[in-house]
Amino acid sequence: MITEANLVAASLLGLAGAGHCVGMCGGIASAIGIGSRNRRSLILAYQAGRVTSYAALGFFLGAAASMLDLPAWRMGLRVIAALMLIAMGLYTANWWFGLKHLERLGAVVWRPIQNVSRPLLPARRIPQALALGAAWGFLPCGLIYSALAWASAHANARDSAVLMLFFGLGTLPAMLTASLGANWVSQFFKKLWVRQVIGATLCAWGMLNLVMLLRHSMH
Repeated sequence: MITEANLVAASLLGLAGAGHCVGMCGGIASAIGIGSRNRRSLILAYQAGRVTSYAALGFFLGAAASMLDLPAWRMGLRVIAALMLIAMGLYTANWWFGLKHLERLGAVVWRPIQNVSRPLLPARRIPQALALGAAWGFLPCGLIYSALAWASAHANARDSAVLMLFFGLGTLPAMLTASLGANWVSQFFKKLWVRQVIGATLCAWGMLNLVMLLRHSMH
């Protein structure tokens, strides 16, 4: 069962990744529907496809993690979830970049998807923009893959999907403003002190989860 604190953590992670998201996806996002009368609808469709892709990935990975119903497995996943939260906090605050190794692994998955998504450019219709956004959800990004690992460690398809949905929603303010040519949101979340505050919050929540798990295991 996910808590409100976990939903806040997922949203904060998405917000903190604003600068990273705009750097990796901002170019394609800002090019969606240029010169089209329904550009805003195309942009919203692209973003909806991207966020839906995150939630779908969370659902399937959460379902896979839930297949083994053993106490030791469940406890191990909870520890992994707490450690991933700490790792993401360190990554967000620019204190440790070990999660970048996940991007190299993701590049293997991304190449065939990139080939499939190319014919969708330029996206001039809403179904095209939606499909393009869904494909872009697989972009090799340490932040996304880390969030997926954390969400799937909850070993529940619905919970993992909801956590990834909130992560995706957290990225929307920066991505939408970047698409429309207003980068002030992403610029704010790029500020080092903002990233460090959010990163420290995520680390604190991860460490608190570890302490709670330790206390639970001792009873």
